[in-house]
Amino acid sequence: MAVPDFQSIMLPMLQFAADGNTHSMVDAREALAKEMGLSEEDRSEMLPSGRQRRFDNRVAWAKIHLEKAGLLVSPKRGIFEITDRGRHYLANAPERITIRALKQFEEFRAFREGNSEQTASENSVPAPPSDNTTTDQTPDELLQEAYDSLRADVAEELLGLVRGCSPAFFERLVVDLLLKMGYGRNRKEAGRAIGRSGDEGIDGIISEDRLGLEALYIQAKRWEGTVGRPEIQKFVGALHGQRARKGVFITTSAFSAEARAYAANIETKVVLIDGRELAEFMLDYNLGVTVKEVYEVKRVDSDYFAEE
Repeated sequence: MAVPDFQSIMLPMLQFAADGNTHSMVDAREALAKEMGLSEEDRSEMLPSGRQRRFDNRVAWAKIHLEKAGLLVSPKRGIFEITDRGRHYLANAPERITIRALKQFEEFRAFREGNSEQTASENSVPAPPSDNTTTDQTPDELLQEAYDSLRADVAEELLGLVRGCSPAFFERLVVDLLLKMGYGRNRKEAGRAIGRSGDEGIDGIISEDRLGLEALYIQAKRWEGTVGRPEIQKFVGALHGQRARKGVFITTSAFSAEARAYAANIETKVVLIDGRELAEFMLDYNLGVTVKEVYEVKRVDSDYFAEE
């Protein structure tokens, strides 16, 4: 089953703490996963950042919200217990705990408005400034979603510019990208590599490593329609004619499913890079883009506060 949103985890978490004992986050995650019937595969699902499991992140944010409302308290890092307010709240048998429900508490309203001086100790991301009381996503997930959206917009703009550039500019762009990715022994060699040979479907040759021990054969084409299997077969035939083992086909458009299937099932290693992937590489290697803003997401350094 899918990992429940963090608001759906808040009531089970408060009920878990209702025995009055102190509990660790490790114990809470195990108990809640069992109660919710989550498999190991469910629990292993990662956030888009790849740095934390989605379930762990949502459990941590459920605890943070309950603490900000005064229903839970942490006597020390990683440990929590229910408060008198939490017991009273459960006594009224709530069917679900939501952000909207927690806004009845002044401390929680201050937290949502950004007036709290405390930070999210488990996951290092402050609560979002917006008052979206219906979201199923944690602040970490909202931040990742905003980043992905901005990146997608820039990638789309980049691709539009690349498709509109001249063939000569596109050739230089490919050279610049390959150099940033670590290919080619130097710019002088790479500058002669692309768009010069036109030899039976091969646009250029560039060194795969700094020593020039392996050659990489390239076709780089601005393309209007979908690149089909025949074009890839032609490129592969040209590679065989050169006794080449590796090739890269770069286009500003897209590849058909048949073209990709063919490239994936031949002995010669051929990498296909379509327009969308080209734009993503340009973003990854900072080609044609500049950094507009940098936001640092911080967490408390517990080692600093450890008193011996």
